[in-house]
Amino acid sequence: MLELTKRSSLIYCLIIIAVVTMLSCQNQEASAANYNILLLKLQGGISPAQVQLLEGGLEQAGDDDHDLVLLQLDTPGGSVSSMRDMVKIIMNSEIPVCVWVGPEGAHAASAGTFITASAVVAAMAPGTSIGAASPVSTSGDDLSKTMSKKVIGDMVSLITGIARKRGRNIEWYVQSVKDGVSVDAQDAATLNVVDYIALSVDDYLEQLGARGVVLRGQKVKFLKDEVDIAEYDPGLRYDVLSWLLDPQVAYFLLLGGILGLFFEFSHPGVVLPGVIGAFCLVTGLYAMSILPTNAAGLLLLLLGSVLFVLEIFIVSYGLLSLGAVISLFIGSLVLFREGSPGIPLEIILGTVLTFSAFLGLVIYLVTKAQISRSGVGIASMVGLEGEVIELRGERMKVRVRGEIWNAETGDKIIFAEGTLIEVVQVHGLTLIVAKKN
Repeated sequence: MLELTKRSSLIYCLIIIAVVTMLSCQNQEASAANYNILLLKLQGGISPAQVQLLEGGLEQAGDDDHDLVLLQLDTPGGSVSSMRDMVKIIMNSEIPVCVWVGPEGAHAASAGTFITASAVVAAMAPGTSIGAASPVSTSGDDLSKTMSKKVIGDMVSLITGIARKRGRNIEWYVQSVKDGVSVDAQDAATLNVVDYIALSVDDYLEQLGARGVVLRGQKVKFLKDEVDIAEYDPGLRYDVLSWLLDPQVAYFLLLGGILGLFFEFSHPGVVLPGVIGAFCLVTGLYAMSILPTNAAGLLLLLLGSVLFVLEIFIVSYGLLSLGAVISLFIGSLVLFREGSPGIPLEIILGTVLTFSAFLGLVIYLVTKAQISRSGVGIASMVGLEGEVIELRGERMKVRVRGEIWNAETGDKIIFAEGTLIEVVQVHGLTLIVAKKN
């Protein structure tokens, strides 16, 4: 009886050990079967900020040993140069980059078409669209005939190579560039533009696992429960940079900076407009240095602002202001290079007219104030002392009472710079002065 009890105890122990060993092996297998996926959400126009988002995501994926990167895409398009950079990164990434165009209502237009085509596996949510990849000018209009032929030829060769590499419908992708066609998710899946339709990220991964994907050189299949998803957080820097590198934001910052400095020059000592203007100008110039900007466009904008400032000091009967408006308009049109997201023509017209009207009002008020002071305050100006600060032909620039005036003498004598003078008469905006004894 005792022997039987010992045998039973031994059998029970062996069974327990076997069960524990099996459970441990299953846990190890389940742990080993987990796949780590990093989710990147890309929304808005394609710019250098989105390039940095993709680079940062892939860097984190490598550091944290993720198996795959899933790019959730919703974009109207954007910069051709930034799109090329993103395509190059995706095509050469050691970690597979997949694309899901979603959620419902999203689109992968223009540059987004190229990014979707470059993905290892591409899918779309119902109610989304892809295509309209024809290049346009910076103002959104069609390119000139010669430029259009060159740019479209370049884009066609690029999209052909991408579609051939990923085994997708080359003919449709070429048509999307040449004719600007677009399709919805259902047609895209039917035409082999994308691989399948997915309702959500979870649905995407469930179908991906069932179909299989090449990870670390081997094609693997997995279940939804075997996937760990981590969402990439690009941080505040990306949010600020993405906002700043919007061409329209950069354009408004630049004009705001010019406006603030103009106000400071026309009203010395106010300080606040000058500080805000300097900040906006520096920030706008930083954005312009990253965006595909034409130097000629930037110089024309600056020239326009200089001409407005000169209008305060030189009587041109409106010619300087006219030149300034023309410079601002042409500079705005050519500010960004062909093939990059530019400023729509209606925004340019509205902005330039509003900007010019405001500066014109400031010039009018400043001139009116000077004339008023010269007319009403003649008695107070006469007898005041000042100093010659600049010579211009037969006229002098003098500083009287902290203000700069045009001046001349009754007998057309020119005084040297630094000469102390006394106001003897006022004619309009010109002071008649004499050398102080």
